This record gives sequence, structure tokens and C-alpha cells, in this order.
Amino acid sequence: MENIDIDNVDKPDRVDTINLEFLKLKDFEELKDIMIAVYPNIPDPYWKKKELQKLISIFPEGQVVVKVNGEIAGCALSIVVDYDKFKDSHTYAQITGNESFSTHTPKGNVLYGIDIFIAHQYRGMRIGRRLYDYRKELCENLNLERIVFGGRLPNYHQYAKDLTPKQYIEKVRTREINDPVLDFQLSNDFHVKRIITNYLEGDRQSKDYAALLEWDNIYYQKPIKKPNAIKTVVRLGLVQWQMRTYKNFEELIEQAEYFIDTISGYRSDFALFPEFFNAPLMAAYNHLSEPDAIRELAKYTERIRDRFSELSVSYNINIITGSMPYIEDGTLYNVGFLCKRDGTVEKFYKLHVTPDEAKVWGMTGGDVLKTFNTDCGKIGILICYDVEFPELSRILADEGMDILFVPFLTDTQNGYSRVRHCAQARAIENECYVAIAGSVGNIPKVHNMDMQFAQSMVLTPCDFQFPTNGVKAEATPNAEMILVADVDLDLLKELNQFGSVHNLNDRRKDLFQLKLLRKK
Repeated sequence: MENIDIDNVDKPDRVDTINLEFLKLKDFEELKDIMIAVYPNIPDPYWKKKELQKLISIFPEGQVVVKVNGEIAGCALSIVVDYDKFKDSHTYAQITGNESFSTHTPKGNVLYGIDIFIAHQYRGMRIGRRLYDYRKELCENLNLERIVFGGRLPNYHQYAKDLTPKQYIEKVRTREINDPVLDFQLSNDFHVKRIITNYLEGDRQSKDYAALLEWDNIYYQKPIKKPNAIKTVVRLGLVQWQMRTYKNFEELIEQAEYFIDTISGYRSDFALFPEFFNAPLMAAYNHLSEPDAIRELAKYTERIRDRFSELSVSYNINIITGSMPYIEDGTLYNVGFLCKRDGTVEKFYKLHVTPDEAKVWGMTGGDVLKTFNTDCGKIGILICYDVEFPELSRILADEGMDILFVPFLTDTQNGYSRVRHCAQARAIENECYVAIAGSVGNIPKVHNMDMQFAQSMVLTPCDFQFPTNGVKAEATPNAEMILVADVDLDLLKELNQFGSVHNLNDRRKDLFQLKLLRKK
């Protein structure tokens, strides 16, 4: 029976103190007078003393008042219920056990608001916001899934002849109609899930309708029956790889292990290598044509994958191998591997090969796009040119991606700028982190791979929780080094719910849709 009216009225001339306190039984008489004034059109408008005593006894932290200069200005009452027993079509009598509160259970999953009201003389002082903020903190502290309550529609009786409840709520949402209760609830991050009929008996103003409102706890952790090591603060290690000549395969792996060892020493969760970091091995085949040389390089790919998988386990780190040429059924692809620290290995493809890769090497784009589950959440991986196609990362974001990794190789600064700026756009529009890592230096003995330009970095959305320029960390341009940075996945949840804008949620899906046509 949530009923907050925020019409401006005369406020106290002087406010010395405003305190949030637990409700006490001695507050009964003062509360009774307020409820009679607040609910003039509802039969039996106030809680009985024994009912308040029961609430205080079974769930004291759920019953609070705000006092201004020592006088009660507002009150919020709530219980915890096993919402699966009631679903969304319940009545007020059912959810409260006919106001006996027998439905309250500490083992429940939802904080249910059974009443909230503000004394007339204190309206317009954001007392309701204080009470709602307290409920949200309580919901988070108790690890409950969400807050639910039935919100009255006190002005609906004025429009009932012309509008259905759904139409009425939509016009309130678009500010065509003023409903002081629903307006306030929507502005405090609650959303209407459905309309309930015959919710509160005798509520003539609402025509016995109510809006079922919800606030989702983004920090809720579902109870688990086995150990769960998924982290919320993830440390990323990016390798800005120096292109140089190597005597043989083992020397290249030795250099790679050096970086893995170093990054692991900082307790990083991921090591990201660049696209074609193994290209120096192609120097031995420089006497061949470019298509033949790249296919010779492809013969090392499975060996590199296996060695990186061994290193991921021994150094306890997830390794993204960058990318390498790979032959499947005679077709040349650009692929990489996610070598997890549990010993499993997954493969990803470059979907859009560049015109140069296709023309010079005869390379073909893959057709598998997916997210990867890791012990640090769900990630996506796009190779270089793929990040310039926003549809790919949007599909990954819809699958729950938190971090997008982009191994790249660019020879010129303008090529690098395309990758870098597109990567930042992907972070903003998909509300995710993006880590990009590239190679630097020159390898003049390898045709079609002579020079590189890179500045590896970790990019973020642009909102209050993140750096103002959207750059979490950046390497020195064109210098061999590692870059280590922490990213907080909980900040992405906050952004999704409370950000200045909501790039994912605000999409006009009534106008456009995006879907993956083929899945493997």
C-alpha cells in the first residue's frame, strides 16, 4: 500500500535535525494520527498497535521512521517473503497474510513494501527518498533479489472512464498526467512490472487497481551449492609486443613466457597478446611467396596453442593468445585461442579479414561469434578489424559480455586510430570494458609485415563511475612494455541501472532489431 504524495505544502520554518530511526512501539499514537490524515478515503486507515508490535518483533530492521526535529515525518514498513509462492497476481491481503504477517520469512528472496507514508507538513522534503534509499540498502545487505510492492494510483478515478490502467500508467510515464505517487516511484528507479486487479479492497481512488513496482538488486548473489570463484575486480595484463627476429620457435616461446611470468607475478587474471605476434617466425620463409609463407607460419599455430595452454595452467592465468594463421580443410583463417587456467582451450576467429589479408595471403573470414565464460565473468574477443563493426560487439553485449579483448596489428598511425576509436565507441555503447593490445617495431625480413604502430590500452564507458576520458590505462606508444590495470565489474552493473544514460536499455527495439543469423 505504497502511498507517497510529494505535493508542496508549508514546511517547518526551521529544521534542526533529520534522523532515520527504527520504529518503536511508543511511536504508535503519533503514527496513528498521521495515517488517518494520509488515508482519508480508505476504510480502517491505520495500523493497530498489536500489528505494529508484530512487525517490530519479527523484522525490526524492516520498520523505520524519519524524524524531523524529533517529530515523525514519514514511515516505511516491510517484510521479507518467498515471492515464488505468490507470483505477480497476488492481492494485498494474500501477501500480508490478511495483515497477520505470517508470510514473513527470513529465508525469503524479496523485500516486500507493505506501507510507506509521509505526513502532510513534511512533504517536498525528500523524506520518501530517504526511506526508499534505506530499503534499497537493506535489500542489498540481506542479499535479496529485489524490492516489490503494489503502488496505489490515487488519481486514476479521474481518468477511469477514458483510459485503461495501462494507458493511464503510460501517460503518467510520459508526463501527460500527473500522479504524485507513481511519478515519485518511477523517479526512484522503480519500474512497473504489471497491473494488479482487486489489489487493495476499498481503494476507490485507484478503482482497486495497483501498479506492481520492482527495484532489482544488481548485487544479488544467488546461493550456490558448490564453491564459486568468479571475481568482480579483474586484473588485466596487456603485452605490447616488440617485433624482432628470433632464431627459432623456442626463442619466441621463451620471450612470450617472460611476459606471462611478469604479468602473472602481478597476480593478473588475463594476459592478452597482439594479433600475429608470431609473425617474426615467417622470416625463415621470406624467399617464398606471401601466400606460401603465411601457410608455413600456420604450421606453428597448434604448437603455440599447446605451449600457451601449459603456461596458463603453470602460471595460473587466462591467456588470450592474440591471433595466428590457421588452416582448416585447406582454408586459411586468422584465429586465436583462449587458454584458461583450468586447462581448457577455446578458439575464436577473425570474422572480417582486411582487403590486404584476403588479396595478399588468400585469407578467409570465420563465421563463429560467441562469448566465453571464464572465472572472471563473460568475455568477448574480436580480432583487430572486427572491432570496427559495431554489430558484433552489440551481439556479444546482449549475451552478457563484461570485457571485450581486441588483439590487433596496425602498421600506420591512422590504421591504429581506427582500431582505438572504434574500441572506445564499443565500450561506451555496450557498457563494457575494452582491452586492446598491439605490436610495435619493425621486421624488415618479413614481406607484408615490415612495420607496426601501437599504443595498448584499457578503455571504459564514460560516466561518473569511470575516468572522464574513458581511458583506464594506456601504454607508452611504440615501446615494448606490459600494461596492468584493474577493472571492477560491479561498476558496470551500477552503470546499467543508474548511469546518466542507458545505451543498452534505451534502444528502440520497436524500431530496429539485431540478431545473429548463424550459430555454430
